[in-house]
Amino acid sequence: MWPISAFSDNYIWAIVQSEQAVVVDPGDAKPVLAYLQEYGLTLKTILLTHHHADHVGGVAELVEKTGATVYGPAGPAIPCRNVTLKEGDHVNLNSLGQFSVLEVPGHTLDHIAYFGQVDGRNVLFCGDTLFATGCGRLFEGNSRQMQQSLDKFKKMPHNTSVYCAHEYTLSNIRWARTVDPHNPDLEQWQREAETLRNNNQATVPTSLEHELKTNPFMRTDEPVVITAAEQNAGRSLAHPENVLEVLREWKNHF
Repeated sequence: MWPISAFSDNYIWAIVQSEQAVVVDPGDAKPVLAYLQEYGLTLKTILLTHHHADHVGGVAELVEKTGATVYGPAGPAIPCRNVTLKEGDHVNLNSLGQFSVLEVPGHTLDHIAYFGQVDGRNVLFCGDTLFATGCGRLFEGNSRQMQQSLDKFKKMPHNTSVYCAHEYTLSNIRWARTVDPHNPDLEQWQREAETLRNNNQATVPTSLEHELKTNPFMRTDEPVVITAAEQNAGRSLAHPENVLEVLREWKNHF
């Protein structure tokens, strides 16, 4: 998988095999077309996770110029969709990958994710549901939905590579260290991520194992995170979804 940079902080992920390509969430057609031309690739498939413009804005032009097949969630805001996907569906792209579909509402109500195998490796294309050391804002869904969505990810193999759609990592880490300031994994991760960004390299993909050690949103049942959220909210929090709600509001205003 290769990241194609778009806008100020988006990643459009490209899966490449034998001069064929799949792209995930192409919000802008221009960098994708340039990438295809540079490497002599034919775009066969577009996978979409949700309807936000920075994820679907380039779809129509790419379909017009390449004839690619578009997979995406249900809903009227998904452009040029050929195949509508729901929880439990499977996408078989032969040598380019095989994926199962999960419905992961929270950031949006139509959000889906793709979990499967590429070149024998477990991969997760999670759009804006999960970020490195963060999660998406709750624009349409609620904290219960987001907690349930992240719980689906937690059940996956921990060696799964997490391909999120934005380079938000440094700001996420700075916030996470206010939640869990004595976490040695977070401290090390901050050093590593700063080095990567100083060298203009992506901080993603990470792994589910890594997120379970460093991401407060994936640790809403752990005492240190619960305590921090309760201190921030000034009240006790009975359930992980309540912890997540407080964490998300805390991060929104950090």
